[in-house]
Amino acid sequence: MKTYFRLLSFAKPIEKFAIPYIIATLFAIIFNTFLFTLLGPLMQALFLGKCEDPTKVADAGDSWNPMHQFDNYIGHIISDDKIFALKIICIVIIATVFLANFFRYFSQRFMEDLRVHTLLNLRRAVFNNVMNLHVGYFSNERKGDIISKVASDVQVVQFTVTNTLQVVFKEPVQLLFFIGVLVSISFKLTIFSLLVIPISGFIISKIVKRLKQQSTQSHESFAKMIGFLDEALSGIKIIKAFNATFRVKEKFHEENKFYSNLNRKMARRQQLASPVSQTLGVLVVVFILLYGGTEILSGRGDLTSAKFVVYLATFSQIMQPIKALTDSFSGIHSGIAAGERVLDLIDTKAELENKPDAVILPEFKKALDIENVSFNYGDKQVLKNINLSIEKGKTVALVGPSGGGKSTLMDLIPRFHDPLMGDIKIDGHNYKDLTVESIRAQMGTVNQESFLFNDTIFNNIAFAKPEATEEEVIAAAKIANAHEFILNTEEGYQSFVGDRGNRLSGGQKQRICIARAVLANPPIMLLDEATSALDTESEKLVQEALNNLMQNRTSIVIAHRLSTIQQADLIVVIDKGEIVERGNHHELIGNNGVYKRLIDMQTFND
Repeated sequence: MKTYFRLLSFAKPIEKFAIPYIIATLFAIIFNTFLFTLLGPLMQALFLGKCEDPTKVADAGDSWNPMHQFDNYIGHIISDDKIFALKIICIVIIATVFLANFFRYFSQRFMEDLRVHTLLNLRRAVFNNVMNLHVGYFSNERKGDIISKVASDVQVVQFTVTNTLQVVFKEPVQLLFFIGVLVSISFKLTIFSLLVIPISGFIISKIVKRLKQQSTQSHESFAKMIGFLDEALSGIKIIKAFNATFRVKEKFHEENKFYSNLNRKMARRQQLASPVSQTLGVLVVVFILLYGGTEILSGRGDLTSAKFVVYLATFSQIMQPIKALTDSFSGIHSGIAAGERVLDLIDTKAELENKPDAVILPEFKKALDIENVSFNYGDKQVLKNINLSIEKGKTVALVGPSGGGKSTLMDLIPRFHDPLMGDIKIDGHNYKDLTVESIRAQMGTVNQESFLFNDTIFNNIAFAKPEATEEEVIAAAKIANAHEFILNTEEGYQSFVGDRGNRLSGGQKQRICIARAVLANPPIMLLDEATSALDTESEKLVQEALNNLMQNRTSIVIAHRLSTIQQADLIVVIDKGEIVERGNHHELIGNNGVYKRLIDMQTFND
């Protein structure tokens, strides 16, 4: 229940929807119950032609009951004019049905508003927390699992929480009203009849005992399928290139089969609850029919034919709220299982959070200092005692063998991670004393993997500066050598780039990424050059764009081109997580160390 109430907190302000819902539901229940009590007067008017003596009714202490008062009124009329009485009863039935459905509509409308409001808050909370998590979190989690929680699990939670809330209020109240009518007709018969409720509840609790465990497995299996789908769509070219289509389909099919079988088992358990409760209900109805019919036919007791008809009709309806309660009881396990997965994602804390007294870095003036920095991925040490000072306006090239730690060091600079040991300072301010947003505002990034959003070229360039004018976007595109090819596209700057920019070539995507960085106009540029996989013409254009981008800026470059390295003010050679050499090109060649060996092995593009 703790999980349920936690999920319910996302419905706040719940009173805005709950109070109107309660009022409308109460009126709907009142008119719905009153409708069944009208069967007694109707039977009297059509078939019996008589009514209970009003004096006996009053003596029985029922003068406060408007239903009995209505019976008395109809009884008096029936004795004078049956047709007139029938007309009154029909008018009252029409009015009652209209009012019952009128208030039922508004109760459902208020509940739907609550459902949408809950889903809005829950999905927003999940997505906001996902966006706040540190970059390292996404390296350890399956993307499909995260997507499943944000999309599918939240939807399950929404319906389960609000439906249960609806059932927990409406059905018990409706049940009480029906029981009140039954007790007023025959107390002894009602007490026996209602034994079906605890018996039905006990049996159903046994049936649905394993539903929560199976629901958790179901949600996890669905998340795996989403992950397989994402990987298959992202790597469709590789899959086809290696003739792996059959293997990928089989992998997805196996998980799909497991998921389907699990859902089949869950559905069978859930569907068993309703027939059990209905079967028990029918058995009780048969007993009531036998008992009441015997009393009426034998003339024993005070149960009249009209009252017995009302009793049977009302008891037949009492199974509906019981069925709704049992269905809700069996369905809530799935919602709680999904809710625990969603809350687990919401409760995941970001490793990087601004200190309460963190200050904003207004601008970059002097230098970026990395002091005795070490970093681990789990138990594996990736960086060890890194010391590096990068002065404003200088270009620093990071080089070294693959896996040496260059990319990890680059990720520490915009504070995607915090170092395990040591400090990173900018203009003498420790990173941990500054807001993350103000640190990243001083930096622009061009990654080795050119990532574009499925949007227009204009919006992709303007991503770094949403308020940018058309003139500013075009100016940035010209610096990035992108303006010409953009004009040659079908709709120019308003052309869509497709999913992850798949409508553009590698060189075109990279130049748009560079234009995006140019428009942001940060004082510090972080560049992971991505020219090695491009054709000669694109490589030349991209390199020229990178050179334009680096002018008059502090640049930190993971270098793949010899021309970039030779122009750098400082070359830092990183091997096995340590800085093994530093200096300019000529100094490092003279050292005859790791750098010289990399040059001799033609590691860099000429």
